[in-house]
Amino acid sequence: MDVNQVLLLLGGISPREFMRHHWQRKPMLVRQALPGMAPLMNRAALIELASRDGVESRLVMHGAQGAGTSHWRLRHGPFARRSLPPLKQPQWSLLVQGVDLHDQAAHALLKQFRFVPDARLDDLMISYATDGGGVGPHFDSYDVFLLQMHGRRRWRFGRQRDLSLQEGVPLKILQNFETQQDHVLEPGDMLYLPPGYAHDGVAMGECMTCSIGFRAPSSAELAGELLQRIAEEAPDELGDARYRDPRQAAVDQPGEIPQALLGFAREAVHCALQDGRLLETVLGEYLTEPKPGVWFGDAAHGRSRKRAAGLRLDRRTRMMFDERNVYINGESYRASGRDARLMRQLANARELPAAQRQRASAQAQLLLDGWIQAGWMHEYR
Repeated sequence: MDVNQVLLLLGGISPREFMRHHWQRKPMLVRQALPGMAPLMNRAALIELASRDGVESRLVMHGAQGAGTSHWRLRHGPFARRSLPPLKQPQWSLLVQGVDLHDQAAHALLKQFRFVPDARLDDLMISYATDGGGVGPHFDSYDVFLLQMHGRRRWRFGRQRDLSLQEGVPLKILQNFETQQDHVLEPGDMLYLPPGYAHDGVAMGECMTCSIGFRAPSSAELAGELLQRIAEEAPDELGDARYRDPRQAAVDQPGEIPQALLGFAREAVHCALQDGRLLETVLGEYLTEPKPGVWFGDAAHGRSRKRAAGLRLDRRTRMMFDERNVYINGESYRASGRDARLMRQLANARELPAAQRQRASAQAQLLLDGWIQAGWMHEYR
């Protein structure tokens, strides 16, 4: 992607300008970001998707409870069609996560936002709502693009100071929502909100909205995941050195932990964390780990013997790289020279033309063949 090219999607500015002036800084409303926008799938297809095992979906319903309060209900899928409220009933929403993993059109739309690193890009969610439907005023800890596909939705948003939440509600709904801006989005309109901006979207009649979300792991989440992975790799990386204490004196307080053992433990952890290559590897494997519920079927056809076809990553495949390694679906591989350049091209473009594929070394060819057999990528002509 040319990050200097002006995009209608971003209101006539380039990705470079957007990232410099708006990303994690301030909201942006784009009228007709995608002119002529039509739903990626119709209502029936979305409801069918929400009925599948392995697809994350939620049903949010609310209505007046008395004394000016609202009654909120939350259910998790999968949902049989008959278990959903009637389509004429107002104030309910069906939210389906990860639609890009299951629908090629959704995957293609998500790719338009790859001016943000893949390590941050998460998924595309579709929200279907009847009149008055929504999930209440809330804030997210990550960036989000809200793209209207069908119907109209009213968005109120603002920088929230009071983060207290309503009690006894199954959703994280703000107690004192502060509105600074108010806009109605028509099909093709898009709203970008940085982390922490409170927002409330309410359907004005039947509507469908796309949410393009981003990964923003907390330091505790990231540290916990990486430390666990480092611990699994530590025996191979750090060797089999064992604690020794030939100068340990006799003790009269056997319950006390020896300082020498504490020092040995501290040094072991320090050495594991100081191994920059190990940290890079486990981070890359973590970032490319397929989402829960994702599985790949074996290739329908045998290995290409002439390798005269191009390669295209499966829409469920995550592939990234750093200076030393290539990562794909939670696995890491060392790559250098021409093979590294080809693998990086594949990760960036998500496809590799036949002419480029044929330039790979024999070892890299075998690796690519294995990924084809695993269903991680597919051949095209």
